[in-house]
Amino acid sequence: MDVASIFAEHHVGLVRLALIMLGDQASAEDVVQEAFARTHAGRGRLRDPGKALTYVRSAVLNGCRSVLRRRATVLRRAVPYEPPVWSAESAAMLGEERREVLLALRELPRRQREALTLRYYLDLTDQEVADTMRISAGTARSTIARGLAALGRALEEES
Repeated sequence: MDVASIFAEHHVGLVRLALIMLGDQASAEDVVQEAFARTHAGRGRLRDPGKALTYVRSAVLNGCRSVLRRRATVLRRAVPYEPPVWSAESAAMLGEERREVLLALRELPRRQREALTLRYYLDLTDQEVADTMRISAGTARSTIARGLAALGRALEEES
């Protein structure tokens, strides 16, 4: 599969993945654009061109991690962290339950948040989650299970 067809088929989903991870549309689009640009530039170096989509997903996750690290560094030196404010339009569009789930998801540890987002938002198999996160399939399954349990506890507390 070439980079152009991956872009055409998966760009929107990858932007949504990054948006869930980052909470900011512009940053999400930047991360995905950078991942595709790097993949396109290095397409000749891919060992297995059939795994280009997995590589792009990993690049998006890594890009999100980098943005979050930079934000954390800035926030440590600045005022205390305030969660992203939902616009009136976004709040109206999102049901209260969905918003609660997204807020609870943001409170999970990074690895659990990534695993749950890949598994249930992008609807990847456990093996695809493992490949994307570069962990074993067993670790992916246990991370997903722990994330679901923590998410369930967080949502019960809010009710």
